[in-house]
Amino acid sequence: MNVKLVLHNNLKKVRADQKLSQAKLAEKVGVSRQTISNIETGEFVPTARLALLLCLALDKKFEDLFYF
Repeated sequence: MNVKLVLHNNLKKVRADQKLSQAKLAEKVGVSRQTISNIETGEFVPTARLALLLCLALDKKFEDLFYF
């Protein structure tokens, strides 16, 4: 059985709740604003390292930002 799991996220909501722009969050984690946009829309799945940096920057647990 071949099951494909898709990683979804709450990044846009959490970022907006903290009143952070995509550009500001991108600056905090060392990526481009476009990368943040692509993660929020599901076009790009972050690496484990980037996911951890996002969690640290937003002071959230992994499961608060990402889900299957």
